[in-house]
Amino acid sequence: MAGSGDPPEGTPEGLPGGGEDEYRSVVFDESFVRAARLQELSAQERMGEHAQAVRRRPAWQPRAGPRHGSLALVLVIAFALAAAIYAGARPYHPPPGHRAEPLRTAIVPLAPQGVVPGGEPARLLARSPAAQFRSGAAGITLPPARSTAHFSESQVVAALHTAQEYLVKSALDPDVLTGESVRPVRLLLDPEQLEQFDRSVRSPADDGRHAATGWLVRFDPREVALAGTAVRVRGTLRVEEALPDVLQVTADHTFVYAVRPADADSTDRRAGRAESSLFTVRRQTVFRFDRDDLRMHRAELVSSHVMAGPQSCSAEPAGAMRPLLAGQRATQQSPRGTDPYATGRVPASLCGTLSPRAQPSAPAR
Repeated sequence: MAGSGDPPEGTPEGLPGGGEDEYRSVVFDESFVRAARLQELSAQERMGEHAQAVRRRPAWQPRAGPRHGSLALVLVIAFALAAAIYAGARPYHPPPGHRAEPLRTAIVPLAPQGVVPGGEPARLLARSPAAQFRSGAAGITLPPARSTAHFSESQVVAALHTAQEYLVKSALDPDVLTGESVRPVRLLLDPEQLEQFDRSVRSPADDGRHAATGWLVRFDPREVALAGTAVRVRGTLRVEEALPDVLQVTADHTFVYAVRPADADSTDRRAGRAESSLFTVRRQTVFRFDRDDLRMHRAELVSSHVMAGPQSCSAEPAGAMRPLLAGQRATQQSPRGTDPYATGRVPASLCGTLSPRAQPSAPAR
């Protein structure tokens, strides 16, 4: 007699165990059933009108367990890696406490030993050491640009171009030279130096910090006029890393200007009564650029050392250059006295002697 679990006709012949082994390979475990897209409805659910025998399961159902914890861990690791890569790709920004240094200046008049030579600008230049200098911005040439340890080649090029533009605006722009405008120079400065720049222009002082001629070259238009000939220029630019996040460009240039008296009219010039003379300015300027400066096309001026002549030692050129013109001599007056016992600011007054070789040579007889 068959058992309660056997078919009525008994166990089929030739199939040990009632044929269970034959279907053992197709028995589905719990995980397979849970993952199935179709699910059979309960008897109560099937009693409803037009009820279907099965319903679709969601394609994916989150469930607690070891697999869910593993997935969460993978997502956390992936997020951390993405954040690290993003942080590494972002441009560097200096810390909030970073501040540009104030500009340090030294303006040295160069006094001639004799009478200042005069004549036509072209002839004076031809007999001077500036005869082979280039005219205008063409004389401010850029060196080959190479990447540094922490800056790309394009960033080095950006620093050099900004320094070059600053030199052009501050020493070659006619409006700046004649004192009509300072805006072209101001636009290229780091905002943290604008207050010092504005004070230097508004109230120039020989204190090593607030000389207008430390920032730019300009003449007093009431005394001096440009003779109309293009400025002659020669010099070098050198770039290096001052810090891992700061590029430094050192500029060393000589500018030669043809000048004449401001009150000379065209009749005087044609009659030869208002000869021109040459005025030479040697500028050594140090610029610094952090990554924000490079991105914003601006510069920080760290130091500016200027020697200019012919001038008298008493010229006090902090506000404007005061050239000795053709036929004039330097006064014998020395710079104003300095009292080493006095407190307060220390005057930065210095004076040098202009070498005769820096002046145009006498015309051949």
